[in-house]
Amino acid sequence: MNKKIGVVSLGCPKNLVDSEIMLGLLKNKDYEITNDKSEADIIIVNTCGFIESAKQESINSILEMAECKKQRCELLLVTGCLAERYNDTIVHDIPEVDAVVGVGSYGEIADIIEKAYNAKRNNLKKPVLYGKQDDIGYLENERLISTLKGYAYLKIAEGCDNCCTYCIIPSLRGRYRSRKIEDIVNEAKRLNTKGTKEIILVAQDTTRYGTDIYGRKMLVDLIKEISKIEGIEWIRLLYCYPEEIDNALIEEIAINSKVCKYLDIPIQHASDKILKAMGRRGNSLEIRNLITSLRQRIPDIIIRTSLIVGFPGEDENDFEILYNFVKDLEFDRLGVFTYSKEEDTPAAKLKPQISKKLKERRFNTLMSMQKEIVEKTSSKRFNRIYKSTVEGVAEDGIFYYGRTYGEAPEIDNLIYFTSPDPLEINSFANIRILNTDDYDLIGESADESSE
Repeated sequence: MNKKIGVVSLGCPKNLVDSEIMLGLLKNKDYEITNDKSEADIIIVNTCGFIESAKQESINSILEMAECKKQRCELLLVTGCLAERYNDTIVHDIPEVDAVVGVGSYGEIADIIEKAYNAKRNNLKKPVLYGKQDDIGYLENERLISTLKGYAYLKIAEGCDNCCTYCIIPSLRGRYRSRKIEDIVNEAKRLNTKGTKEIILVAQDTTRYGTDIYGRKMLVDLIKEISKIEGIEWIRLLYCYPEEIDNALIEEIAINSKVCKYLDIPIQHASDKILKAMGRRGNSLEIRNLITSLRQRIPDIIIRTSLIVGFPGEDENDFEILYNFVKDLEFDRLGVFTYSKEEDTPAAKLKPQISKKLKERRFNTLMSMQKEIVEKTSSKRFNRIYKSTVEGVAEDGIFYYGRTYGEAPEIDNLIYFTSPDPLEINSFANIRILNTDDYDLIGESADESSE
């Protein structure tokens, strides 16, 4: 057909993996992939529908891409969580959309495009495919990696069984389904042959991996197998639920030289009352003890967490508990979200709902304190040498930029550094950290590593 396809991928890294799978499937069908939407005959918007701001971003992107249909674009497809959640609304309210594809139909994307063309030619009803599928075989298709910076996300499971009261994901993505270890390892090997040196393991709950198909947690076993791949230098873990982090995982992170001493642990709150209302397992004391254990066993560990402020019923005492918790534990990385009231979730019915103004004030209070914490924790790394990725050259042409084990791509800060000698992009270099520039770090190349 010699058609050019452009994909707009929104939301989390797990969504990016789905986009890359669709790109791989379409490339194998001889479609040409383009990053220039003005050149695309077909545009796919892979949406996020997690919270209100994500939904709005998705809608805005769909409308923006709809403008392309006034020029070259022939088909506009909407896929992903928003498509799963609001399929009929999208079809009826945005006439420019030619097909709506839910999260269970990524593997059929090439056939769906042909159906959309046929519907358009013959004035038929637009294709709408949605509904959860237990089969996650589509994840075994070869992906077209879009990051091109030496790292790649590797989705090890789909769905979620946690059923937090504020979250719509289980109803959109279905129950938790793990991939087989051998399939994941084979994908890691394929990624490595294409230049990937850092594997980032992702799932809605990474630490629950394997419980559904092996009868026990198998994340440590998986890490050990991936570690055997010679060309993989870093393994990074995202989305590790605190109550599922056990001594075996802590020990593997501590002793395995390929595992980044970095954990992303979404705790969401520190008030036991709010944690219970959120449907979270565990309590504040258990979370505090976990962070203490991690830092005792792995002194240089970087811990990232995410919090929700303004959850229904969060009073001043609850927020004070959260504030003091963050102040005491001094997280290296912190993401704060204001509660988003999502229809069809139990939390949407809870009272009292918190005003937007108060939620924003609490958000700003936490982020202001966190900025001071980051300045303090970053200064502890000054004059130390770290192994760093070399991901590109800054616009000024003077600084390279990259990340140490302590920075996850896309969500954390970067390190900008100079080097007297040219450095190869997508390689590693030893960097001495010298200073900070807001959240980013400044450094220079060095001869030794204290990784």
